[in-house]
Amino acid sequence: MSRHSPFPVHLSATHRAERDGSARLGLSLLAAAMLASYAGLGEAAPQATPPATVAKAQPYLGWAKGRLLVAPRAGLPPGQLDKALRKVNGRSATHIKPLNVHVVELPVGADEVSAARELRKNRSFKYVELDMAVAAAATVTDPAYGNSWALPKIQAPTAWDSSNGSGVTVAILDTGLDAVHPDLVANVVPGWNVYDNNSNTADVNGHGTWVAGVAAMAANNAKGSAGVAWGAKIMPIRIADANAYAYWSTVAQGIYWAADNGAKVVNISYNGVSGSSTVQSAAQYLRGKGGVVIVAAGNSGGLESIAANDSLLTVAATDQNDVRASFSSYGAYVDLSAPGVNLYTTTVGGGFANASGTSFSSPVVAATAALMLSANAKLAPADVDRILKATARDLGTAGYDQYHGTGRVNAASAVQSAKQTIAADTQAPTVSIASPTGGQVSGVVPVDVLASDNVGVTRADFYVNGQLVATDALAPFAFAWDTTTKADGSYTLSVQAYDAAGNRGTSPSVTVTSGNDSAAPTIASFSLTDGMKLSGKQMVKVSASDNQKVAKISLVIDGKEVATAFGGSLSYNWNTNKLARGAHTVTVRVTDNSGNVTTKTVTVYK
Repeated sequence: MSRHSPFPVHLSATHRAERDGSARLGLSLLAAAMLASYAGLGEAAPQATPPATVAKAQPYLGWAKGRLLVAPRAGLPPGQLDKALRKVNGRSATHIKPLNVHVVELPVGADEVSAARELRKNRSFKYVELDMAVAAAATVTDPAYGNSWALPKIQAPTAWDSSNGSGVTVAILDTGLDAVHPDLVANVVPGWNVYDNNSNTADVNGHGTWVAGVAAMAANNAKGSAGVAWGAKIMPIRIADANAYAYWSTVAQGIYWAADNGAKVVNISYNGVSGSSTVQSAAQYLRGKGGVVIVAAGNSGGLESIAANDSLLTVAATDQNDVRASFSSYGAYVDLSAPGVNLYTTTVGGGFANASGTSFSSPVVAATAALMLSANAKLAPADVDRILKATARDLGTAGYDQYHGTGRVNAASAVQSAKQTIAADTQAPTVSIASPTGGQVSGVVPVDVLASDNVGVTRADFYVNGQLVATDALAPFAFAWDTTTKADGSYTLSVQAYDAAGNRGTSPSVTVTSGNDSAAPTIASFSLTDGMKLSGKQMVKVSASDNQKVAKISLVIDGKEVATAFGGSLSYNWNTNKLARGAHTVTVRVTDNSGNVTTKTVTVYK
């Protein structure tokens, strides 16, 4: 990874919103009232007395001006990356090599949203996203143990009979740490300052010290109370400025540094990180080394349209009565819940205070994961996920719900289950090539792969005629095959996928013919027409053809891709009942195996 540090930068001043894959880019700046009352944090500031309410914060503050995050397909020639970036006058300023993500700089005054939209049209990339700015989302003998209601609630003292977290390092990605705090100093190990690109991890805000205390405050030292994993080590990684504002890019680089320096658990107490493809890729990198990432659900108090994913464990907040905290965000991305109201923790300068927010429910779960890994070092990341969810105390609606996930974490049950788990994975991944599926190809060919496993796929290798061409270690697995230097003729493509146990699955072979193809595909039919009036549920149908083969059809409504199909037809059931009245644009984009594209746009009305 380049050691160039592109931080800090200015935030965008726009309020436009955009969705990209699983990421909900609900973009808004902090309101003046929030700035006045919220101490500049996305999570509530610690208070000496139980707080009546916690200020609610939007998941995103905006995005970095003049910057994008771009992930090229594995195997894409460097010249092709530069060529694609020239379309938006961009350049790669930083390459996060283990994640194969480029921090792309745009010219002064560039429209980041438009540039991202333009680059997403190029199938040379796995994903392109704005670099979103996020805000921070708080039996032993210690004298203030009685203030720590969350510890007996999650049955931590029972868990301590088997494990205290020793032998496990928990990385706290935050504003730094007061490393000389008397109730933390014994557990601190060296970290890194990603934001300033140096080793100074002193806490510039206070939030990181609050979070660290919840996770791993020392025990039996006649000071304060105890953290959930009081025997674990704390690795401070600063990702934010003095206002506790971080970016998806600093979060991802923090995970990468933690993974390469021995951390098995990473805690990120920040709003909105679950929706980033770049952060998810970084989490996959850590999982490939046997670690897990736990993040805060956020403090908006409302529904967040972030898709669930298997890379991160996202934690909502509950109170002393196992009731969801009113400030806690919710949605399909929530995996678990944990105490997050009025938790006793450490403060900068050697003090203690009570804190509320999902910033503090997240380290409760992170520390529980540390207890589990301390009890059984052979646990795979998927084992940690499964056990935490299976042993949680069910709250709210029976079974999973979007407010509590699978339930409130139970440290004692999780540790007991971890001790009894014997890791033995003999099942190979299932893998196939989704595109191309045959026919003639030319130029730089995008190769889309579908891969799944009972535990998790850690790597995919792409072969042409039995020769390894490229390796992708991060989902979604996707490749680029440069045929421009190949002789015309028939080629056999295949992919091998591996899991953490070394089990290997091989895809069925796909035979293609390399040759020149400059003919664009044809849109044969499109069920929407210019000026059409919409009502109720509208079935949108598209069919397309090509002189060789149609690779992909995508449907874009008001700038958001809502459906894709690999092949010559697409159907999408569009519920227009909630559409705003007025004009809406619908675009069909058809791509063939050679990368030729045909689009058609219509304007319809509600």
